[in-house]
Amino acid sequence: MSQSRHRTVVVLAAGEGKRMKSALPKVLHPLLGRTLLGHVLAAATPLEPDRTLVVVGHGADRVTAHLTEIAAGAEPVLQAEQLGTGHAVRIALETAPDAAGTVVVLNGDVPLLRPETVAALVATHEAAGAAATVLAAEVADPTGLGRIVRGVDGGLEQIVEERDASAEQRALREINAGIYAFDGALLRAALGKISTDNDQGEEYLTDVFGLLVAAGETVAVHVAPDATETLGCNDRVELAGLRGMLRDRINEGWMRSGVSLLDPATTWIDVTVRLDRDAVVDQNTQLLGATVVGTGATVGPDTTLVDTTVGEGATVLRAHAVGARIGARASVGPYAYLRPEANLLERAKIGTFVEVKKSEIGEGAKVPHLSYVGDATIGARANIGAATIFVNYDGVNKHHTTVGEAAFVGCDTSLVGPVEVGAGAYIAAGSAITSDVPPGALGVTRAEQRNIEGWVERRRPGTRSAAAAERARQALAGASEGEALHEASDGSGPGPTPRDTATE
Repeated sequence: MSQSRHRTVVVLAAGEGKRMKSALPKVLHPLLGRTLLGHVLAAATPLEPDRTLVVVGHGADRVTAHLTEIAAGAEPVLQAEQLGTGHAVRIALETAPDAAGTVVVLNGDVPLLRPETVAALVATHEAAGAAATVLAAEVADPTGLGRIVRGVDGGLEQIVEERDASAEQRALREINAGIYAFDGALLRAALGKISTDNDQGEEYLTDVFGLLVAAGETVAVHVAPDATETLGCNDRVELAGLRGMLRDRINEGWMRSGVSLLDPATTWIDVTVRLDRDAVVDQNTQLLGATVVGTGATVGPDTTLVDTTVGEGATVLRAHAVGARIGARASVGPYAYLRPEANLLERAKIGTFVEVKKSEIGEGAKVPHLSYVGDATIGARANIGAATIFVNYDGVNKHHTTVGEAAFVGCDTSLVGPVEVGAGAYIAAGSAITSDVPPGALGVTRAEQRNIEGWVERRRPGTRSAAAAERARQALAGASEGEALHEASDGSGPGPTPRDTATE
């Protein structure tokens, strides 16, 4: 029989996933950069289907909203009552009466499925001109899984559930992965014939294969190259297992492409991340979302980057960054926090216990430690001293501060926005700057220091501070008395001269 190149993808995503014990629909649980459903849709994308139909049921509104975010072309189809996989496919096809050619059916909870495997399944199906093709997997322990029973020609004879299998059939290790390609017209006809005469009173999609075989149609089998691709998850333990498998697959791929992962077991990289050659990722590091790490950059240890770009040769050590841009050969950390729109230009430095938000740090500029930079522009080669605060919020509005090229801001300074520090200007340590400082000027707001003698003993009597002050005062008095005696003995101060002493 001839097959056209028209293709329709049906994704089954209506189930509740009771064993997940979650208010979140099962297919929306996240896994290294995508939801379970997102991974399945990504695996189907290279098919370039005419239509992608996603059957939704439990949590339909949330699943539909998610589809709008990640796959605007996918069409949700509501299965108000979950009456079986055959019922789900049937109502999906009823919404696409003109769909022709190959219909690919995927489960929404198989996140390790590779696009190459789906493409190979469809290629096998279309090349054979089959009525249907089943994706099979060979596993070490098939307990509880439906077995693939082949005919003498190697095609599918039947799919047998374990409870119905003979001893000989139970020994088979080739199992049904629940992923299929069908001739669309023959599938529609068979779906109209399946019954609900079973324990669950549901329409089973697998019943279609028996009808096709009985009608003398060809049903082919395509074996997945890696059985782990076909694994779904029913609870959070299985989800964690899939997460670990996907982590290992992702990490191996990056290492083989020229990236160094110093401890792959503690490195978690989303599928949406991009790493350039010779990047180095140290232990206990998470790279998430749309993060990009440039050539020769070093990230980690103990670092989390979300939607962050790291430039060539940059270093990010024990830091957390969200929506930030780190320029080439810039330095971040340890213990730094870059919030959205933090933008570090080439060779900029953000040091220990520094937080940056919605600010540009100029080329070669430094904020070495213990500072907050918010809503600011810092010019090239400026230096921001320890404990500097960019005071950007007045309780109602945010205000911008500009620090010019090669300016120097002393320690423990508050720059109260909106304010501008000119190029080459200096700010004296301990200042609170509320007005602009012209280029090359010194800005200082310190009051004259005065010391009130004896204040602690008078106002804090009985405290450890008062006792310490008393001891120090007595020690100073004793030292002064000893110095006076020494001066008297050598004639350098008031008192008898050495000659007078000798005469006496």
